[in-house]
Amino acid sequence: MNQVMPRPEYPRPQFVREGWMNLNGVWEFEMDMGNSGMSRGLVTKEKLDGTILVPFCPESKLSGVGNRDFMPAVWYKRSFTLPEEACGKRVILHFGAVDYLATVWVNGQEMGQHKGGYVPFSFDITDALKADENTVVLRAQDDTRSPHQPSGKQSKRYESHDCDYTRTTGIWQTVWLEWVDACHIEKVLITPHYADCAVTVKVIASEDCDVEIAASFEGKPMGDGAAHAFGGVAETTVKLSESHPWNVGEPKLYDLQLTLKKNGETVDEMQSYFGLRSLRFEGRRFFINDKPVFQRLVLDQGFYPDGVYTAPTDEALKNDIIMSQAMGFNGARLHEKVFEPRFLYHADHLGYLCWGEMANWGLDTSKEYALADFLNDWLVELERDYSAPCIIGWCPFNETWDVEGHQQYDDNLRMIYRITKLFDKTRPCIDTSGNFHVETDIFDVHDYDQNPVTYKERLGAGTKPIYDNFSKRQHYDGKKPVFVSEYGGIWWSDTDKDGWGYGERVKNREEFLARYKGLTDVLLDNPDHFAFCYTQLTDVEQEQNGLYTFDRKPKFPPEVIHRINSRKAACEEE
Repeated sequence: MNQVMPRPEYPRPQFVREGWMNLNGVWEFEMDMGNSGMSRGLVTKEKLDGTILVPFCPESKLSGVGNRDFMPAVWYKRSFTLPEEACGKRVILHFGAVDYLATVWVNGQEMGQHKGGYVPFSFDITDALKADENTVVLRAQDDTRSPHQPSGKQSKRYESHDCDYTRTTGIWQTVWLEWVDACHIEKVLITPHYADCAVTVKVIASEDCDVEIAASFEGKPMGDGAAHAFGGVAETTVKLSESHPWNVGEPKLYDLQLTLKKNGETVDEMQSYFGLRSLRFEGRRFFINDKPVFQRLVLDQGFYPDGVYTAPTDEALKNDIIMSQAMGFNGARLHEKVFEPRFLYHADHLGYLCWGEMANWGLDTSKEYALADFLNDWLVELERDYSAPCIIGWCPFNETWDVEGHQQYDDNLRMIYRITKLFDKTRPCIDTSGNFHVETDIFDVHDYDQNPVTYKERLGAGTKPIYDNFSKRQHYDGKKPVFVSEYGGIWWSDTDKDGWGYGERVKNREEFLARYKGLTDVLLDNPDHFAFCYTQLTDVEQEQNGLYTFDRKPKFPPEVIHRINSRKAACEEE
């Protein structure tokens, strides 16, 4: 097994501290097929049966395990020794994401549990630590077939099929330690004010303290502010001396220095950044910084041939965005998965628009328990990604088809939508993508018609809107913004004719490009649409409708697709 530490980069790039330690690498590992590990003493077992390369899931090749069967539970173990600089500090153990129910022990002492497969969690492990070597053990329980568990595009069959792919069990993002003073920053929320050339920073600290904030741009001071944290919460607005807006393809970013002081002494420091930009709708048009922008989005599933949910390298995350931009897309729906923070970091730095989404598939949304099983992950995602300038909208659910009039289903979607809007008043929210709206800011539809002629008859300029199909739910009022949030999915591979895709498989590249241009032109020419989203960026396993192959090779010259996508849309005309 490769002994070089995988994914060594700092995992929380918008909020950086100096004192940290990466725990990725080789861990002891054991599959627990009967979920009986507690009874068999795996918490204190001297050595687990095998090894795994963290943060790659055991289903992946990169993990060194490569087991594709269902695993009800898996166990991890490793030892670490803290550096001297951590002495006298509070030590926090962080997990980027563990699918699904995680229990953590340090030196045999249980630290706690976390339920939810897509968002970070942490434990203060200070009181369980020893002076020399310490041991951390994690058990992850996972039941992808449970209706209580959001699982996204993870297959509920043994094999991958159609648009469901290889599962992910256990750890799939970076594990790391950081050490802080007893008085430290716990959370930060950054809200830009483009029109006022200012930024509001909300800091949640562990204790009452003084907060100092300093903004700069390319090393030049731009403004500063200070506030006292009462009850650990401080909020201040910093007026910026110069305006350097963040926009599509123009990722100008301010740096932000956060300092906590207790009795005049510095106790915590954190480096951050933000983008100065505004989002709004005017009629059906979408504006960034008071200019209309047509969102040319692509569906990104976030799967990798050797890493499954986890990119093999940080550069691979960045390259997926560069590949998309090379074909004329200016953003993506991050589909049925909460992408890791470093993807958003690269999107921020490349001026790439992103819709935040949760992995709701697998959860029975019509049941009372769905709200509780969904809400924790969703609130943490909102909080984690709120400050990222690339995030320009939220979409908690995707294609939650259900029988009309199912009250519990409607109540669950409506509640999540309203909670989202209460938390974030700066971004639009689609309650559930795909023509089935209970309460939404935007009406959208998924349409995989492969014929540009019939496509134009239904979705072309001047056609009657098709977004109001359910009489007892929210009606389309003729004013709300609309877009086709999934289309195309054109099935093509010149190497494998046994895969899966939407509609009838094209016969050659020329037929693909004619169909792609015909469908895309219909959407670009409709002045009532502010966006489209093409399915999809890459093939994923058996699904062969990507513009790139699964191993990221272009199926067509990127400049040809770029030329089709990038011409001015009707809604961008002045």
